[in-house]
Amino acid sequence: MIKLERTLLGIILFLAIWQVLAICLDANTIVPGLGAIFSELTGLVGKKTFLVAVVSTLVKVIAGLLLTLLIGLPLGFLLGINNKLFDMFRPVIMVIQAVPVISWLTLVIFAWGIGFRGPIFITFLSLFPIALLTTVSGVRNLDKNLLEMATLYRVPRWQVIRDIYLGSLLPFIVAILDVTLGQAWKVILVSEYLCGNSGLGVLILAARYEVNPAKVWALTFLAVLLGLITERLVKLLFRKVAKRWAI
Repeated sequence: MIKLERTLLGIILFLAIWQVLAICLDANTIVPGLGAIFSELTGLVGKKTFLVAVVSTLVKVIAGLLLTLLIGLPLGFLLGINNKLFDMFRPVIMVIQAVPVISWLTLVIFAWGIGFRGPIFITFLSLFPIALLTTVSGVRNLDKNLLEMATLYRVPRWQVIRDIYLGSLLPFIVAILDVTLGQAWKVILVSEYLCGNSGLGVLILAARYEVNPAKVWALTFLAVLLGLITERLVKLLFRKVAKRWAI
């Protein structure tokens, strides 16, 4: 209860500072008042275009994360148990990690133009190195004594993978989700803004053309709220899964 009260107090303090800045700066193009933002929020929530945009962005976030996990985790596991493979692929991973998002965006526009696939692909490229390298680190930090005991008692290979490897990697997977969930929302919105044809990023672009900063901030706050909700739901899901391995 105390934690909830502190969270609410922090939100109230943030909103109060925002309103003070809006009054003091008197610059609606930078910091619009809370009244204007709330008015835009209420106008957006009931519209079909907004709901379609939310679903579109959410689907892209989920698709980008699933693609990252389905490729990054198994490949990270393989590279974690094989140093030669890791040394071979490490330069490629470093290059992918170092390339700016804007460069990927430009290449995606050249390849596919404006559309649905671009934001998902860019999200994957942005998150993939994080998932892979964190998994490699998790595999390398595995307690070797557990593997020796499993070998000594001739534990079946599938059980070793399920109970030892996967059980030990779960905290690292949770860490990956902690980092990538928020990052996914940011990358998706930027990608939609520049090369998307639907989603919250496209609505923000439209608000820019309308010169409507209150609408931009309203959409931004809604995106942040949706990001926090999805992060909370995923954490609750993984907490239940982690109990299976007593983590």
